[in-house]
Amino acid sequence: MPLSPAQVFTALNAVQPPDQPSPFFHKAVVVGGSIAGLLAARVLADHAESVVVIDRDDLHVPGHRPGVPQGTQLHALLPGGFLQLERLFPGFREQALARGAVEAPPSARRNYLDGRLKVVVPDDADSLAGSRPLLEGLIRQQVLRLPNVKTITARATGLVVDGAVATGVRYDIGGAPGVENADLVVDAMGRSSRLSDWLEQAGWERPETRRMNVHLNYATALFRRREENPQHTVVLALNSPRMSSDVAGAAFFAIEDGRWMAMMAGYADNRPGRTPEDFVRRLREQFPPEFHEVADSELLGDVQTYRHADSRRRDFHTLSRFPAGLVPVGDAVASFNPVYGQGITAAALHAACLSTYLRPGPDLRLPAREFLALQQVVVDAAWSLSTSADLALPHVDGPYPRAYRLSSWVSRQIVTATVTDVATARRFNEVVSMREHPSSLATPGVILGAVRANLRAR
Repeated sequence: MPLSPAQVFTALNAVQPPDQPSPFFHKAVVVGGSIAGLLAARVLADHAESVVVIDRDDLHVPGHRPGVPQGTQLHALLPGGFLQLERLFPGFREQALARGAVEAPPSARRNYLDGRLKVVVPDDADSLAGSRPLLEGLIRQQVLRLPNVKTITARATGLVVDGAVATGVRYDIGGAPGVENADLVVDAMGRSSRLSDWLEQAGWERPETRRMNVHLNYATALFRRREENPQHTVVLALNSPRMSSDVAGAAFFAIEDGRWMAMMAGYADNRPGRTPEDFVRRLREQFPPEFHEVADSELLGDVQTYRHADSRRRDFHTLSRFPAGLVPVGDAVASFNPVYGQGITAAALHAACLSTYLRPGPDLRLPAREFLALQQVVVDAAWSLSTSADLALPHVDGPYPRAYRLSSWVSRQIVTATVTDVATARRFNEVVSMREHPSSLATPGVILGAVRANLRAR
């Protein structure tokens, strides 16, 4: 009997790397050195004799990568993603802390909704706070240390398909073409993945791409942190659309090198915090007291902005024909509104799907349907969480799922109850950190508990 989506989620969150590598095929090629690509390479290293990662950037150069334009913005490592990284890289926590990451236990995280401080869930999972270059750099270092992983600094130009099997990747280095043969090709090219074009050019179906236009505008700034060990490591303040017309929310994290990283976001034509003066003024005037400390600190450098036009997903799992020896991961499959911080955790769960698929030693001459089915559960879960919230935004005009009004009412009851009710907040946190499937929020017990909590809080 097939597992339910909730059971799949539970199983993926329990996946452990094999005690000993067990190679059963010769070579895997990963196109894209993104976090999703690096995590895929880590999993592949347990099952392939050789793993090759192709990326335009030299992955051996530390620091911010030009190929990650959003790398200067604030990134959240949800507890679910942190647990996955610790499994893939034992000792990840200690190494990240040694590089300057800051611990973020429940007691150090503060969360506001429409200006109301939410209850703390004391037994919630721990996480870490740090910049994207720090977290990605540590993952990259761990992966590139593996003896059977190597890199090629090149621009990938196409997919090699022999009959019904993907057998390699074409690439270009300064005008010189090359081909890297493979038994398994992994697309980790991100939102701008060209795999759909490559499939179509080779005579295969092109997956449907679904989009939800969110038009999110980010602004991120760095400030000097006075305290080495601040009381609050992560502070988040979200505004519902009915409470604020121009600012969706703000957050700040304690990160490496004694700094605060603060973010402000708005939708559509609203672009709060684009100038240092506006950024600091809003922190002081529009957000809870914790933000005032950041606003009173020394601003370091310029405000960095970023625009995220839409959430999108490519439904590879619906294709009736799909080449064997090929799997897509990360943002190449689904890219969500970044305000919810799902990206790194979703990539880690895609790696867990890949590990689950490869562990029995599947026939790579057949399409990876088992992998795509597992991945669909993860994508559906993250997509439903982010898009259901985005549909409440006045400038988002659908598409609306069936029974949207009822599901929207239920969501509002649960989210509102997380402000005052620990039991509801605990279950909600398990879901939004991607440790549990969203279906666990749709039970009569959870819904009734949320409604009662809201009645008590009136």
